Amino acid sequence: MKALITGASSGIGREIAIRLAQRGYDLIIVARNRKKLENLKSSIKNVNVRIIVLDLSEERNCFELYQLTKDENIDFLVNNAGFGAYGKFNDVPLERELSLIKTNVIALHILTKLYLKDMIKRNSGYILNVGSAAGFLSGPRFSSYYASKNYVVRLTQAIHEELRRDKIKVGVSVLCPGPVNTEFNNIADVKFCINGLDAGFVADYAIEQTLKNKSIITPGFRMKAVKFFQHFVSEEALTRISYNVQLKKSGNENARGDLNEAQSSNKGKATI
Repeated sequence: MKALITGASSGIGREIAIRLAQRGYDLIIVARNRKKLENLKSSIKNVNVRIIVLDLSEERNCFELYQLTKDENIDFLVNNAGFGAYGKFNDVPLERELSLIKTNVIALHILTKLYLKDMIKRNSGYILNVGSAAGFLSGPRFSSYYASKNYVVRLTQAIHEELRRDKIKVGVSVLCPGPVNTEFNNIADVKFCINGLDAGFVADYAIEQTLKNKSIITPGFRMKAVKFFQHFVSEEALTRISYNVQLKKSGNENARGDLNEAQSSNKGKATI
């Protein structure tokens, strides 16, 4: 068995890699940070681990990744690479938003398409797309990130249903956690206003539910409850609530000073 994990250098991706190794999967781990990938590889002793260093915000690198691994018969693909950009839509640098879209949406779309075709031919395999609870809402002050995760959720749901109708034995799932204790906060330049889940717990739950071919995976009771109660609130009200939640991440309108300066320090951090 072999798994490919993007964004494997830290956070959920790293924890999923470790737990898939514990289940006996050989690994192909992908991210921009070679040192972190090497540290991860050195911590895994029981399976083979291959490192590929690529920035998936570059479209050509997505196709290169597939060319490098298409003969590996990937059994489990985890599309985890992604990041967020916090701030009002008018203030966030366009370059950063385009990098976000290329990583969170385009890279995930390309890799899902290419590896899914191979899995369908074999009539086996699993794809786990890492979305977010943000994928169920609009996100004022986090608009591009929320929009990107909406794409991930809806794309995955549609593919899952197509495969179910065609009775194809390939599982495609989307992971939609709330806040998780990872480096995401630093990359996005935010501080979450509620406690995050443990990344190891999220990874375990995500793998178990993917292997059960669950369409939408929502770890933790809190987010399950939030998702349920969304059905009883109007879209307009949810957007207003979301705005207030995002505002708490920065404390107040002026807490972070100049947004462009704060985000320029994170420029180019396209995968986590």
